[in-house]
Parts: sequence; structure tokens; C-alpha cells
Amino acid sequence: NDLGLTPTAATSKCAGIIGETMKRYHPHGDASIYDSLVRMAQDWVLRYRLVHGQGNFGSIAGLPPAAHRYTEARLTAVANELLNDIDHETVDFIDNYDGKYREPLVLPAKFPNLLVNGSDGIAVGIATHIPPHNLKEVCLGLLKVLPGPDFPTGGIVMGRQGVVEAYNTGYGKLTLRARTEVVEGKSPHILIKEVPFQVSRIPLLEEIGQLVKDERISGISAVRDESSARGGEPVRIVVELKRGTDPHMVLNQLYQFSKLQKTISINMWALTDGYPRRMPLKELMRKFLDHRQQVIRRRTEYLLREAKRRGHVL
Repeated sequence: NDLGLTPTAATSKCAGIIGETMKRYHPHGDASIYDSLVRMAQDWVLRYRLVHGQGNFGSIAGLPPAAHRYTEARLTAVANELLNDIDHETVDFIDNYDGKYREPLVLPAKFPNLLVNGSDGIAVGIATHIPPHNLKEVCLGLLKVLPGPDFPTGGIVMGRQGVVEAYNTGYGKLTLRARTEVVEGKSPHILIKEVPFQVSRIPLLEEIGQLVKDERISGISAVRDESSARGGEPVRIVVELKRGTDPHMVLNQLYQFSKLQKTISINMWALTDGYPRRMPLKELMRKFLDHRQQVIRRRTEYLLREAKRRGHVL
């Protein structure tokens, strides 16, 4: 935002963005800055990307991004909504690490990014894991009901009990399965269309191959990767089966032994008023609405002050 890299601007070299970030806000090394920037540009990591990347930013297959001297970036329209009215004295600013610049304590976000894009991290003895959610459902949830997490890589949430528990207490567990299709007939096979959140394609293929090699799963003759991001199918894995094999039995074994099924913990810890707290969904949304009311009030007071100042000049 400081560099003018808005959604309508041309992209700029990531190396330059990293340098400016290190100079102004984060003097702790370029690797962590680039890792964060890359993550915000990956649509299989964030439900709604905050950075528009130009160049190789890695893939869901697990391939790494290109070096920062080759890639370029700018903000997305969604990220712009997090920064709207930041120049209208809507949030508090503090000095940066060397006192030469000012940085905001929080952003005047128009939507609760903590819920929409989720969060995953470990602090001093506290681990938080908030899954991503659908933006439209979150906005409706402020008025009605939020049905559950919405992962950028898709998948199927098995049952609602874990979700209900997590939303009521701030802690729960849910089971997430890959979206698959069983094809029977002369050449039976299992088609994997979506993988669970934070599961990469190539490691998954290697894992299935190792399970077959170790004879923990029987009946698989070959595993083929037909994925193509350009063809609109970022995940399309074909598991070919031997004749006479029950595909449903093989699928259940894959769910049991491989990452086609994983348990996701929801642990909704967040910083509120400077202290970490585990919050149920209702309280988390309440805190965000209080924040938005404060932002709108402060923006209105700023506009009133500016109008009075202008009126006085005229």
C-alpha cells in the first residue's frame, strides 16, 4: 500500500517489496518476508488471496516458488478492503522498530480476515488453528448461521458435531476427506478430484506408492497424475485398480492409511485487548463488529474535522 501497489497498479519486483518491508517494518531477514508474501499469493493456501502474484509462486503439487528476483506482486481487491480508510485516522499507529516510520496496530478491515482466511501458529505455550471460511457465509453468519469451514482446496467435512463444538466453545475437531469418484466396469479406478487442506499432490502420490510397495494396500495396479491447472483441474489423480478388486474397499483403505483423510483441530485463540483468549464464534464476531463500529466512528469524526477545517479556510 505504501509503495502504491494497489489492485489497479502494475506489479513490482518482489525483491524490491521485501527490501522496503525489511527497511520499514520487519528487520528480521528476507526469507521469512518472502515466505509470507508467497503464501498470501497461493489460492490453495488462502481462501481469498491477499497478493496477486506474477510469475512462479509454487503449486499445489508441492513445487517451490521461483526466487524473489524473478517474481512480481501487487495487492488484490480483497486485500484493498483490509486497508480501506487507513489514512482517515481510523486505527492507532505506533513507531516502527527504529522510530523513522509509523505502523498500524491493527487494520481497519471491512471483513474478519481471521475467520475468512484462517490462522495457524504457535506462540508461547499457546497454539491457534482457525480454519478458513466462505466470505459470503461469514457475512450472512453475522446475521444468521455459519454452516462450517470452507477450505480453498475443497474436500468434504464428515459430520457437523466437531464444527458445532468448535463454534460453541472455541475448540473442536473435524474429519476432512478428499472428494473422490469411484468408476466401476472393465477398467475400475478411483478418481481423486479434491485433496484435504494443506495436502500437496506430489507427496500424496509418493505416499500412496509407498503404501502399495509396503503391501499395506492391495488391489492398486497404478497411480497416475492427470492434474492440469490450465485445464481447470488442479487436482486429478487416477488410482487404477486390478480386475476383481472392490474399489470401495480400496478407497476405505486409502482413507485409513493415507492423507486422503485427515483430522483438523479447530482451536480459536486470538489476541483481544492485548491478551490471548480462546473465543467461541459468537464472541469472535462480536469483537469484529465492535472493531468495525469504532473504525466507522473514527472515520466519520476525521471527515467532520476535515470539513470544519476546510469550512474555516473558506
